[in-house]
Amino acid sequence: MSSLLNKQNVKKVGIRAAGTLSIPLAFVVVLLIVCASNGKTLIGNEIEFNTFMINVAVIMCTTIALSINLGSGRFDFSLGSMATLSSIIAAKISYSAGGGNTNAFFMIFLCLVVGAVLGLISGGLYVLLKIPPIITSLGVTLIYEGISYVITEGTYLTKEPYSDSMVTAGSNWWITLLIVLAVLAIIYVVFDHTKFGREYRSLKEGQNISVNTGIKEIPNALICYSVCGALMGIVGFLRAANTHMIGGSQLNFGSISLMFTAFLPMFIGGFIGRFSNDKLGYFLAAICMALINSMFLQFTNELTQASTSIINAVLLVAFLIFLNNEQTCKDLVTGKLFKKWWAKFKDRKAKMAENKQ
Repeated sequence: MSSLLNKQNVKKVGIRAAGTLSIPLAFVVVLLIVCASNGKTLIGNEIEFNTFMINVAVIMCTTIALSINLGSGRFDFSLGSMATLSSIIAAKISYSAGGGNTNAFFMIFLCLVVGAVLGLISGGLYVLLKIPPIITSLGVTLIYEGISYVITEGTYLTKEPYSDSMVTAGSNWWITLLIVLAVLAIIYVVFDHTKFGREYRSLKEGQNISVNTGIKEIPNALICYSVCGALMGIVGFLRAANTHMIGGSQLNFGSISLMFTAFLPMFIGGFIGRFSNDKLGYFLAAICMALINSMFLQFTNELTQASTSIINAVLLVAFLIFLNNEQTCKDLVTGKLFKKWWAKFKDRKAKMAENKQ
């Protein structure tokens, strides 16, 4: 009996491991083959690896921020504008406080605080106005983009996000890795092992029932918005540390593009999360998308920005088709689909023979 249980446990672990790692491994193998067949290296040097790590961190934080509210039916268009505005305000304050020398640790702290406040303001407007969150987020996006434009006078900040400290933060991959691990650990604890996290999951599964049992929806929503804002503050810092500039010229929903980069990794991460944990899934999905970006970087002369957008869109549609036809795809891989077709063919043939008689 014990040996049977051990075999079942081993089988379960094997299934979970295969489900968790299959998509990332598939991405790695396919992208390596594509690069090798064209005489290119996916990640050729330390600079490219550093860029890869920053892409992982940016995509992961954006994906988690998008999934937190979207999972509760709150579509938030303002994520990109929060990342931009929080980094602009943090860079201005840090630059002034440092006497013309921006400190990276102080700036990331300010990005977290300012981002959380911006997220709280967005959530507060949604709660006070009592209109659909998608409409609120569109208005907030325009407001934050306008403030960013006014502060920067429609240009790029270059001196504020550039200093020895910021260069160090943006050019050392292990610093980005520490940020990624810290974000993963904090989000995992907050959403999986706290009272707030349990109430968040209850509200997500059944809002009316949860409210009737005494769970307070409004404080939970405000905390969610604040967490999303803090995550986008980190994104703003990472982008500033990587490029040493912050653009404030985006108007008329120009900042929304950042949010759309998180859709595919959100769906991939959600699928991986079935076999392990959704936070781990978002991290692995971010690695997949960062690898694709690394491949695009190698093919800069061959692929235009429009081509890369089309490829990402095709991947998103293909994965959505897979999710909507998951059982059919499984049956196709295992051969069960052909058996079903053969069985239906034989049944139809038998019925035709009976009708002739």
